Amino acid sequence: MKVFKFGGFSVSSAANIKQLVNIVKLNKDSQILIVVSAMGKTTDALEALSYAYNNRHDNTFQLLNGIKSYHESIMMELFGTEQHPIFDEIANTFIEIEWMLEDEPHPDHDFSYDQIVSVGELLSSKIISAYLKECSLDNKWLDARSYIHTDNTYKEGIIDWVKTKNSIDALKSLNGYQIIISQGFIGGTSENFTTTLGREGSDYSAAVFASCLNAESLTVWKDVPGIMNADPALFSNAQKYERLPYSEALELAYYGANIIHPKTVKPLQNSGISLYVKPFLNPDESGTKIDGHAKLNSDIPAIILKKNQILLTVSTKDFSYMDENLLSILLHGLAEAHIKQNMMQLSALSVSLSVDRDEAKLRKLISSLSDTFEFSDISDLSLLTILHFKSGDIESYTAGKSVLLEQFSKNKAQLILQ
Repeated sequence: MKVFKFGGFSVSSAANIKQLVNIVKLNKDSQILIVVSAMGKTTDALEALSYAYNNRHDNTFQLLNGIKSYHESIMMELFGTEQHPIFDEIANTFIEIEWMLEDEPHPDHDFSYDQIVSVGELLSSKIISAYLKECSLDNKWLDARSYIHTDNTYKEGIIDWVKTKNSIDALKSLNGYQIIISQGFIGGTSENFTTTLGREGSDYSAAVFASCLNAESLTVWKDVPGIMNADPALFSNAQKYERLPYSEALELAYYGANIIHPKTVKPLQNSGISLYVKPFLNPDESGTKIDGHAKLNSDIPAIILKKNQILLTVSTKDFSYMDENLLSILLHGLAEAHIKQNMMQLSALSVSLSVDRDEAKLRKLISSLSDTFEFSDISDLSLLTILHFKSGDIESYTAGKSVLLEQFSKNKAQLILQ
């Protein structure tokens, strides 16, 4: 079996869904498991809806109707008539959100978020499954929540690997179907509530399915030629990697390259499964192959600019040294608040952290540790990470910027820029 993951761009329009069908037809001799994201910017729209609902804004149904209209317009282009059964199925899926919006918000906003935002993948997968059948490509639609089992950590569900593998193993018996379609990003708890796996988590879902099925490969179809050493929108001389070892792909993802989710690589490496990142609009091109046999080309520096960062300074209240005990308290607080530190620098009395801007998570951190630490922050910053940097690289990439903090090791430079 091959696993194909199609992201938001790949399913953002009727034309792109037709291109998805073409790619499936090119691989008709293989058994394929398709994992899809929500259509276009639907996740962003559902996030806005979740925020409006939790804060009791009066535009919730207006936001919902906009999401409905977007999906209905794509269905009209694909199926040509509202009489097609998929229209009723999608309307029934939206009813689940409507019922929720009529109730008072749940005390745990993360819980509400997951129940609302997860609907995007259910909508896209149902529409694509129906259109594949319309194109004489029979397929089996599966609800990922019945296969990817998580704990109750909403917005970032932690997978129960034993239970998940046992459930996914059952897919091997679906020999009657050449094509199986399911959702990325979502999982289910033992109480049958929906969890999400973190933003951009569809790559991770696809890797979980591939690993548990011992698939031949995972292909992530993107709107880029492959994995680049830098964002071509920011750096005109960006180069494509033809091959990468697992370790380098993991480094790129960890430091903020947006091509694959950071959690994607580990399940594939554990199972020895190759990952391909290929251009959706030009499927015959080679893209980038990631496996355990590739050799790293350290002559190509990797340049990652992560925006919307906050420089958080955490200081002791009583002039105590920032020793191991206080560090352990801080790190535990970061874990409890689900805050990932992208860069950390320690001094005698404080710790400086570069973290993604997330007001709710920061409030939770500060509230839990305010008895022990004092906090200050600077917003609207960028974190520049350069792997395998050469002499002179730093000056060229930081020209015109103020460097607030910098950190160097043998092969890596990190700088917080204002």
